[in-house]
Amino acid sequence: MHADARIAVIYYSATGTVHQLARAFVDGAADAGAEVRLRRVAELAPEQVIDAKPQWRAHLDATADIPLATLDDLRWANGYAFGTPTRFGNVCSQLRQFLDTTTAPWQAEELADKPATGFTATYEEHGGQEATLLSLYQTFHHWGAIIVPTGYLNYDTAHAAGGNPYGVSQVESRASRDPEYVKAVLEAARFQGARLARIAAAVTAVRADSPLG
Repeated sequence: MHADARIAVIYYSATGTVHQLARAFVDGAADAGAEVRLRRVAELAPEQVIDAKPQWRAHLDATADIPLATLDDLRWANGYAFGTPTRFGNVCSQLRQFLDTTTAPWQAEELADKPATGFTATYEEHGGQEATLLSLYQTFHHWGAIIVPTGYLNYDTAHAAGGNPYGVSQVESRASRDPEYVKAVLEAARFQGARLARIAAAVTAVRADSPLG
């Protein structure tokens, strides 16, 4: 058990794919003994744009009870998992806007030395997953966080999930025709959530014994 791990899973999802991945991260971290907060970031798209796509409106309404992420969630957590769909090979504007509000805790070094990982989804296999995760990790570099990529641990599942060593990711065009692939991706997300919790607990224990300078 890793009771010292406090994991914030913060995400944006328009139609539910990244939300599903976020839930799997929560389950993995919780199964590893962590206290977990699931938080979504605010929607920025105009109502008329959302209403023009029924699946978008339905998902937004269905997840309205999930609290919005705040800077206090970042201060509380000692490990982070951030999820975003790919937008032209980059982090979506909704999550980017939240990250752009983190100046105060960043300057106070409240985000430093905390393990952080990312997850994403695209429609096409080459739709920019790696570029999106690397862009997200640039923020972690500035925070002084400890980046936790997936690598190729738990190799069989990682391979079945697409073999992305930068972070858990899902390809919608494949997911729509291959339920076993979706199962593998969600298993990879749970594994990474548990791994993040273990690392967060270990780093917290080290800092308690000998604070990192």
